[in-house]
Amino acid sequence: MPEQSFSGLRLEGNLSTDPQEIAYAATDFGGIVSQIPLAVAQVSSAQDVTAVLTFAADHGLSVTPRGQGHSSMGQAQARSGIVLDLSDLNAVHDISDDRVVVDAGTTWAALLAATLQHGLTPRVLTDYLGTSVGGTLSVGGIGGTTHRYGVQTDNVLSLDVVTGDGVLRTCSPTESPDLFNAVLAGFGRCGVIVRATIPLIAAPARVRRIKVYYSTAAELRTQQRKLLGERRFDFLQGQILPSDAGWVHLLDVAAFYTSPAEPDDADLLDGIGFDAGRDKIEDLSYWEFATRLDETVTYLESTGEWRSPHPWPNLFLPDRTTDTFVDEIMHDLTHADLGASGLILTYPVPADVLATPLFRVPDAPTIFLVAALRFASSGPIAEQMVQSNRRWYDTAVNLGGTSYPVGAIPFAEGDWRNHLGEAHRPLAAAEARYDPRGVLNRRLKLAP
Repeated sequence: MPEQSFSGLRLEGNLSTDPQEIAYAATDFGGIVSQIPLAVAQVSSAQDVTAVLTFAADHGLSVTPRGQGHSSMGQAQARSGIVLDLSDLNAVHDISDDRVVVDAGTTWAALLAATLQHGLTPRVLTDYLGTSVGGTLSVGGIGGTTHRYGVQTDNVLSLDVVTGDGVLRTCSPTESPDLFNAVLAGFGRCGVIVRATIPLIAAPARVRRIKVYYSTAAELRTQQRKLLGERRFDFLQGQILPSDAGWVHLLDVAAFYTSPAEPDDADLLDGIGFDAGRDKIEDLSYWEFATRLDETVTYLESTGEWRSPHPWPNLFLPDRTTDTFVDEIMHDLTHADLGASGLILTYPVPADVLATPLFRVPDAPTIFLVAALRFASSGPIAEQMVQSNRRWYDTAVNLGGTSYPVGAIPFAEGDWRNHLGEAHRPLAAAEARYDPRGVLNRRLKLAP
């Protein structure tokens, strides 16, 4: 479409069709897929979002919302369409004793910095806080406290959404619940989140963080299962890391506290195999703990890996088949298969804390997230890793697993139907009602 075709679109923000200015919107964190849009709309209000969606509907264009572009395989891109850049929609509004109203383009780091001034925090934070509120609420948002509180989409009181028909609507569990359930973890199929009301809890002042290393994956997962049942720690993760001697298995746990209610180290360390000569215990401020990946990002920027392709797969497995899955993928895995700084994360989660209909997980009392943080040094290596991810996905599905589809796993329409399962029909009904002309994320639309 020629540039002058956008002359009727008036925004408070900015619309660009300059190839150099829109080049960033043809990339994402994954660095694997590149889809060039016709234009990028940097919106600064809900009215701008309405204007873009209305214009796109009238001209037969597709629109894809974008926060920080932290997707892995083009999920925030719009080939020959309009990328809706929400990064300027970034104000933190009312903060009360138990909630905050925040614009969708705000990063979680900026939100946390604002709420901590009031001694408050969101219940669930992702490991990396450079993602946007609207971005993670559109996909799920999992973190080390998910085993207590669910994912970020399980911790939303209400949303302001511009639906595909250009109407600004408020939705919640009691107001337009069909829209609320279709937007949370809905990948922007029905509407664009422009503002969210998120519950807050008292922020701890300090964090006692413990890292324990094991020689086998079985030891790690045994401890994770035990600690999940005991609810001993506020934060619970695991990592599989390459070493000169092979693979090591790290239990990464933390207890939150505020003086004078300091945790007893003996109680925290009881029965987890802590070795003072090998393992680590440290005391951090809550902010230091929440932003612990900043140092890692700085390192990866120095090596160039932060800008290299990131073919990261994210898979959920039923607890009963997690050992089988991990043993199978680890059988022939090498350090090179993950890249220089690569590792594997494992999060145990009880399914009863997960309530978002579109956040699809296995039918099991306990599930494990298994996520590989892969770093590719070139495009061909990235493609090989993507093909490996697809094999992992097929294995996971055969074991009753699902994908967390923010990662680098190719998904065809049949995969989406299988992934959505019984949630497909209410989502399709919401799409027909709220985006009747199919403006939003057209490539993700499924036939009824």
